[in-house]
Amino acid sequence: MREQPSFRYYASKQYLLPADNIETNRLNAQHNIVNNALNGRLYVAPTSLTTGDRVLESAAGSGIWALEFFEQNRADGIVLDIESIDISSAQFPCAHPPQIHFSVNSIVNLPNEWDNVFVFAHQRLLVLALNDCLWHSAVSELLRVIRPGGWVELVEIEARDFRSLYDETTVIGNLSVYLPEVLKKAGFVDVVCETKYVPIGGEEDDTPHKVTDIQGYSSELWREVWMGMKGPVMDAGKAVKTVEEYEALVQDSATEWKTSKEAYTTLFVIVARKPDRA
Repeated sequence: MREQPSFRYYASKQYLLPADNIETNRLNAQHNIVNNALNGRLYVAPTSLTTGDRVLESAAGSGIWALEFFEQNRADGIVLDIESIDISSAQFPCAHPPQIHFSVNSIVNLPNEWDNVFVFAHQRLLVLALNDCLWHSAVSELLRVIRPGGWVELVEIEARDFRSLYDETTVIGNLSVYLPEVLKKAGFVDVVCETKYVPIGGEEDDTPHKVTDIQGYSSELWREVWMGMKGPVMDAGKAVKTVEEYEALVQDSATEWKTSKEAYTTLFVIVARKPDRA
């Protein structure tokens, strides 16, 4: 039996995914999936941090990355100053250390006073939020706000998973090739891309996944991703025309994912360094 069309809370037209408890739980679960794919690491950039260093987190969502990153470094005796931004404050945590500052800002237009202040910038999963023009703007802003010698880390999934629903004017189709070139063109150096394959579904079958043994998305969690993307997909108007058609498509796909041992998404991490001053 298919689910009836559901209603979710969206903070604004600019924030593509819902901003409610369901989405917060999904973001936190997704955070753990990314960490598992990176062998338990919160980041891979070869940055060296000391107390007082300023760190930028873009697309903060529920704030879980900043909270864990802060605590991990504090356990090593390093107290950081973290600026966590998103275009909606709806999912920011109510309680957090005073050294973590949550603010509503866009990565394509950061405050002027942030020139050359961050030693490290981290951003996850804006694949559906930025088109070609916005990616160039975002990377230029990152170059501006990072200190000379500082690092940026971008964590994304390949947009080819969404090609049947979006076109290239909305979503870039091959970010793992596209983004390194954008970073180099902007002026970043030492650009490296690390790729991981993350399984989807298969929880009703005890046999090993055919692609990877990384703990990935359950069929239900991946369903939540696409149920949350209902609004933007309908606005794009490329593949489905009604809410009922879209929700039926996602629900039927989720049923197939439960037993699939071949479905996966491609996760990749790109790190790059801002050159030292001459």
